Amino acid sequence: MPAAHDHSAERPQAQDGPVRYHRQGPVAIVTMNRPEYRNAQNSAMTYALDRAFYRAADDDEVKVVVLAGAGEHFSAGHDIGTPERDAHLPFDRRAGLWWDHSDKAGAESRYARESEVYLGMCRRWRELPKPVIASVQGACVAGGLMLAWVCDLIVASEDAFFADPVVRMGIPGVEYFAHPWVMPPRVAKEFLYTGDRMTARRAHEVGMVNRVVPRAELTERTMELADRIAGMPRMGLALTKRAVNQAEDLQGLHSGMDSVFGLHHLAHAHNAETARDPLGGMDVRAMKKGSA
Repeated sequence: MPAAHDHSAERPQAQDGPVRYHRQGPVAIVTMNRPEYRNAQNSAMTYALDRAFYRAADDDEVKVVVLAGAGEHFSAGHDIGTPERDAHLPFDRRAGLWWDHSDKAGAESRYARESEVYLGMCRRWRELPKPVIASVQGACVAGGLMLAWVCDLIVASEDAFFADPVVRMGIPGVEYFAHPWVMPPRVAKEFLYTGDRMTARRAHEVGMVNRVVPRAELTERTMELADRIAGMPRMGLALTKRAVNQAEDLQGLHSGMDSVFGLHHLAHAHNAETARDPLGGMDVRAMKKGSA
């Protein structure tokens, strides 16, 4: 459910750039800050998130990181339709050694950009050697899933919902393809085949979400969990996180993502040949119309 361009004067407006950062005791709080577009992720936001995670990693006073979204929604996905969409612009690359995409064409451009800002960034954030908790309300869709899934724990409000509708574009899921690891494979297939929304309660049932709490208590309950974890030894937390991540990789997470990333770009190339664009001719309106 990528964000649409809505001219309503009642929309909340972002302050202080696409990402806010502040520390509350031993907890760094990183907040996506494009509420007027349901925190749709343009490249400016992605690189701002990267800087915030580096800042938290470098701060010895920070023991735990919380990732949140300003406004009504955690994140409605990658930006495919706002006035600040910046996929064509160059940025200083941080997550890989692929060339600048902005002066290239076709798959040479798409593969380089998505290797950097999608798969590359998410993989590196997953390895942040401090626990990261996603605090999720409202929409957590497509690219929003990727951000929640790189976190170690997910606390969701009762009104949160999760969806990956990109199969409607003819694409086999988002770039950070963690689906069969964060939920059982048959549940993952239904999730992808239908593109339907998964409620917070259902996400908790299948093990994708750690806790479901009332919306009014989301921040407080997330911070309670963060503060509790912050009382553990820093090195113990880092090694434990590494141990569990290694176990997931031994179960095929890393190599599986590599293989599906190739299929993802095969789908983009197919769309570019057979439809009007690499997204299969789908825009914000079409994607929202198909949402259940």
